Amino acid sequence: MEIDRRTFLTLLGAAAVAPSGALASEEELYLAARARGGQHEVAVLDARGVDRLVLPIEDRGHSFAIDHMRRTAVAFARAPGRYAVAFDIGGKAVPQPLVAAEGRHFFGHGIFSPDGRLMFASENDYEAGRGVTGIYDVGKGFARLGEFDCGGIGPHDVVLMPDGKTACVANGGILTHPDYDKLKLNIDTMAPSLAYLDMASGDIVEQVALPKELHKLSIRHLIVDVHGAVWFGCQYEGDTGDRPPLVGRHRRGREPELFPGPPDLLRRMDNYIGSVSVDASGEVVATSSPLGGLVAFWDATTGRYLGEQSMADVCGVAPLKPGHVLATTGRGAVDDMSPSARAAILEESAANPAWDNHLRRV
Repeated sequence: MEIDRRTFLTLLGAAAVAPSGALASEEELYLAARARGGQHEVAVLDARGVDRLVLPIEDRGHSFAIDHMRRTAVAFARAPGRYAVAFDIGGKAVPQPLVAAEGRHFFGHGIFSPDGRLMFASENDYEAGRGVTGIYDVGKGFARLGEFDCGGIGPHDVVLMPDGKTACVANGGILTHPDYDKLKLNIDTMAPSLAYLDMASGDIVEQVALPKELHKLSIRHLIVDVHGAVWFGCQYEGDTGDRPPLVGRHRRGREPELFPGPPDLLRRMDNYIGSVSVDASGEVVATSSPLGGLVAFWDATTGRYLGEQSMADVCGVAPLKPGHVLATTGRGAVDDMSPSARAAILEESAANPAWDNHLRRV
């Protein structure tokens, strides 16, 4: 969908609920896209689920690039979206709209360089059918400087590695084109991979793929654990009766590892992982399945399945404290979850906002 720039600017000028008092820099805050009463929004909220800032947007949002040190974020439209908006998390500056370059659309994820000078966004060069990472100069109003080739099709999530110099990109392998809505054009020839990019040169310094028999297992979402390993969640585009592992880990220089968990867990997840996170220690990995209505937990060191919590339409997960994540649902609920327990923060209610796919901690 081509963005109506005038409408978008009008919405940004409306910027919603101002922060309730000055935000302490040490306060735990979260970012999420959501819908409320027919209006799409980006929200800054605290760990109690209380709004601190709300920004109206034109259409569904997805995830964020976050500059944690400078308290700046970019919210991206859900793919195949062509808009994004940069904003101060404390509400101290006028939000700035970004529009995708000609022939490109956003996939909904991005990262900042450690020094905050550059922002990198996963994008689709849809006429050429290749994935790219767009590069933006933050100090020059997010002017687009160029792009790096991702070495694959359909780059979805991207994460910054602990060295501060390398980005890991999840090439989902699914070819799409905005003229065909969300039609998947290449299921038989999918080739998902993880590509590690040198953020200075754009060189692919390492790339790994799943086994050939799992070429329809699209790698979608990423998180880095305390040991520096990349965990990934997948969605499967093959036969609905198949039950491939949906959760994996990659350590640099090795082959990817896949963790199936219990057979009943695989059945209930219905071939779909919606989001991936870690707890505050980075030792426990959480993977959500909105189709299965559950969050599963994994030991970051061993890959061992730790348990799960049921929660209807759950998708957003983000670090809360050691052993715990904050989880959000499309039915308005917010919960504190661990492998062994869950506690409601906001009960499911039609009066609450419908939280979208991702929850990110600032």
